[in-house]
Amino acid sequence: MTPDIIRDSILGQLFNRFTHGHFLPFADQRPDYVLPARYRAALDGLTIQDPFDDAEAAAASTDTSRINSAASSLHEIAEEEELPSAERDPNAPRLKLDFERGRASIEQSTPAPPVPRVIISDVDVEKADSNKEVAVPSSATAVKNLNSFLVEFEENDPDRPMNWSRRKKSFVATLIAFLTFSVYIGSAIYTPSIPGIMDNFGVTQVVATLGLSLFVLAYGIGPMFLAPLQEMPRQGRTPVYITGLFFFFLFQFPIVFAPNMATILVFRFLSGFVGSPAIATGGASMIDVFGPRHAPIAIGVWSIGAVSGPVLGPVIVSQVWLDSGGSFAAQTNGWAWPNWELMWISGFAFLALSFLLPETLESTVLIRRAERIRLLTGNNRFRTQAEIDAVDGETFIQLLWNNFKRASQLAAEPAILFANSYIALIYACFYLWFEAFPILYNETYGFSLGISGLPYLAFIVSGLITFAFYVFYVVYHLNPRMDRPGFLPEARLELGVVAGLFIPISLLMFGWSGEEETNWIVPTIGAGLYLPGIFLIFQCILMYISSSYPPALTASILAGNDLFRSSFASVFPLFGSKYFNVLGLGVGSTVLAGINIIMVPLLYLLIRFGPRLRARSKWIQ
Repeated sequence: MTPDIIRDSILGQLFNRFTHGHFLPFADQRPDYVLPARYRAALDGLTIQDPFDDAEAAAASTDTSRINSAASSLHEIAEEEELPSAERDPNAPRLKLDFERGRASIEQSTPAPPVPRVIISDVDVEKADSNKEVAVPSSATAVKNLNSFLVEFEENDPDRPMNWSRRKKSFVATLIAFLTFSVYIGSAIYTPSIPGIMDNFGVTQVVATLGLSLFVLAYGIGPMFLAPLQEMPRQGRTPVYITGLFFFFLFQFPIVFAPNMATILVFRFLSGFVGSPAIATGGASMIDVFGPRHAPIAIGVWSIGAVSGPVLGPVIVSQVWLDSGGSFAAQTNGWAWPNWELMWISGFAFLALSFLLPETLESTVLIRRAERIRLLTGNNRFRTQAEIDAVDGETFIQLLWNNFKRASQLAAEPAILFANSYIALIYACFYLWFEAFPILYNETYGFSLGISGLPYLAFIVSGLITFAFYVFYVVYHLNPRMDRPGFLPEARLELGVVAGLFIPISLLMFGWSGEEETNWIVPTIGAGLYLPGIFLIFQCILMYISSSYPPALTASILAGNDLFRSSFASVFPLFGSKYFNVLGLGVGSTVLAGINIIMVPLLYLLIRFGPRLRARSKWIQ
């Protein structure tokens, strides 16, 4: 597995190209490589024919005679295209040649039985010029062999991401989760810097908190521009991931050495923007590898990496680094310390993933194979379907505009609008609620900065338990239901109704037990109950909106969801501290719990009436 992983990484691809395949070669670059039979046949001007039964042969005999008769004089028929229409026989069959794609077809001016298209090469033209018949397969066989120069995956092809070994798939899933973690941690890891930034630059808490808000806003805006790049087969997903991660790492330097507050804000926004592909399309990479059936579990693994970022940020800042005197370094090394840690994490991720993260987009893998086959054979007619489609395809600007247009139109769909609103609400409450932790643990319980990071570990414990339950639910309940006829996408939301109750329970327990006379473990347990709610609702809703509409719309739907929730959530941290200081933890948490309780029956209504809403959608029709 290790040589393949390194070979398929972005650096492995570069080394392979610079050494002309001598370093970490692919199978088609080794001396013992044998070109597949259909490619050899294409080079020899032949078509590989599958046997067909007698009934098909009898039905095709008339058509075959007609085609062979036409093929015996290909040049004459081709020249007939240039004759004036008055000189042509209106009932004669015409052979339409397409030498660029090695394709030919018979056209009739009068009604006739369907005629198969025949693959033909320059060699066939020479044979026909010598009055030799060209063997033509049956109609069914000809459809299978529309283009022998088409580069596709072979059966059980080991280079196809879905055919990777379970061990390789698990390793790649871990890498993608780590990639997402290394970017997502950039939001919460900034929070401990806020008091130091206020003192160092003489700004208010709202201005200092803008560094968090702009980061969250940017990774919602970024996918609208960068996600379309990852759908272009020429680029693929991995180069965009790695390039974005590289700039994410570089942008930490101006923040650490910032001479003023404006520098911090500008580069915090840019950091979120360039890091956004990991957050927006990490789930798509998981589906590339595991396929739609196993998508819920695969995206669950990715979500663990996403959730762990904001949760572990404060823990890493407060706990990991100790100075020589044994004090917590975040307290002694100044406001820039968390950004140093973010720089180290993202730098390590960049180096590791540059050597280890393979490309997962199938069309990109095939294009690279086609390039090698063209180099090997010296024949430029070997093409992938993506390359053929790209001849008259969209430019990047067109793709970008269409992405914006589709995302905005889809966001107005009632089902998607509610789903986006619900996720945005619980996401915003999550960031707002984080402002209550310093108030409770630092002010009420008197925890130091180092100790106050420990309660966040409750999210990790509850998250692991929740994920184990979710895997069990998908494997033993959801998948068997999907195999039965009549399965509706709304069934994916049923677990969300139960999960939605965890959030108000968590908020009420945290808010009203957070008193000095109550042991700190009680509100901490309450806090831990929030994660099952947010994790399961995210999973249910994201899988619902992804599977309810045609696959071609999934990227636009998810990009719109990302923009919607990030834009909404980016505002809440700006007033979070004041909100809880004015209302108190109990009342403030109760207001948030009440809003979340209202959303639960609305989710049930979506389950009940979702099929009708989708039936009226122009996108599904």
